Amino acid sequence: MNILIKSARIIDPKDSKFHQTTQDILIENGLIKEIATAIEAKKDWTIIEKENLHISRGWFDSSVSLGEPGYEDRETIENGLNVAARSGFTAVAVNPNTHPILDTNADISFVKSRAFNKAVDLYPIGALTVKSEGKDLAELFDMKNAGAIAFGDYQRSISNPNLLKIALQYVQSFDGLVFSFPQEDQIAGKGVVNEEVNATFLGLKGIPALAEELQIARDLFILEYTGGKLHIPTISTAKSVSLIREAKAKGLDVSCSVAIHNLLLSDNVLKEFNTHCKVLPPLRTENDLQALRKGLEDGTIDIVTSDHNPIDVERKNVEFDYALDGTIGLESAFGALNSIVDTELAVSLLTGGQERFGIASPGIGVGEKANLSLFNPDIEYEFSEDDIFSASKNSAFLGRQLKGKAYGIIANDQLILND
Repeated sequence: MNILIKSARIIDPKDSKFHQTTQDILIENGLIKEIATAIEAKKDWTIIEKENLHISRGWFDSSVSLGEPGYEDRETIENGLNVAARSGFTAVAVNPNTHPILDTNADISFVKSRAFNKAVDLYPIGALTVKSEGKDLAELFDMKNAGAIAFGDYQRSISNPNLLKIALQYVQSFDGLVFSFPQEDQIAGKGVVNEEVNATFLGLKGIPALAEELQIARDLFILEYTGGKLHIPTISTAKSVSLIREAKAKGLDVSCSVAIHNLLLSDNVLKEFNTHCKVLPPLRTENDLQALRKGLEDGTIDIVTSDHNPIDVERKNVEFDYALDGTIGLESAFGALNSIVDTELAVSLLTGGQERFGIASPGIGVGEKANLSLFNPDIEYEFSEDDIFSASKNSAFLGRQLKGKAYGIIANDQLILND
């Protein structure tokens, strides 16, 4: 396939000599053939011309749930990857919270086979423990050989500190990456929202920030003892940022991510008991939001994720206490992030996570593999169901003003564009 992109503003702060320039880009058989200010089109080429067209390296999301196998009513792998493509993502890391849990090499092989020959690359995260029950380590080495890029029990904490110690020691033999969800379950108890004034006002049980911070402090002490590589997904409090900043200053090999909804939405939005905003970790205070944003700017927080988690309406349209945690986020990810940071930083945060997982990120240059996200960073709009491509519609951003939309992607010699 020959594709000619016309008059695209290139955003590639990492190392492209074309950064912040407007160029035509010719792609032949999946490779970038030419970049110039003007390239004459031939009639058999596919021409891409879009209003205020910008391109960057392909975006990566480090936490996506797709349902299949077991929860295909929420989302299938095929449609989920299409959602990712139309949202501007060329690669996603898929969580193991399926049925059965992804805890064997056969499970990892299955989800990878379902993504074969798709435009979007799927990278499975294997469960750290058997059935994500937190008792025995799963087949980590076998899953690594089958294609797992990391190991963690999605939204389930490791209550046994010795298990985390053993995991961090064991994976060093094959350079594995361990996820540890930041919540001390005994302190979190039966909480469903942030433990603050709003929880009292709403009459809902709270999850104190201490539940997250205590777990992170414990995990960092263990990491300092064992060595190895630790990733702490979806932090949400100001103190968590400080703890990880201090750990990095010590030289510990730790990374962390934050969910986009925890960057934009505080627990003030819960006053209408909107279960789309029931997430884990819970939405915190305005002070936490500001600390998280500062963590983005100074590099303490490595990755921003949509933490995309489709939930069927039967498990969301219920009383707040009984609703499942989770919001979809792929479709709103760029528009939400781009509305609080400048476009260059937004692109850096959406493209920088691959390195932590050992995933290649082709640059924008002649001879490079074409792995590109196409977008308009300036369009402002109210996010609605018309903007949702997922099978489930549980978005915390419905009705909210966003800035920036994806046009689609070019990846794996395939072009996927929104209408």
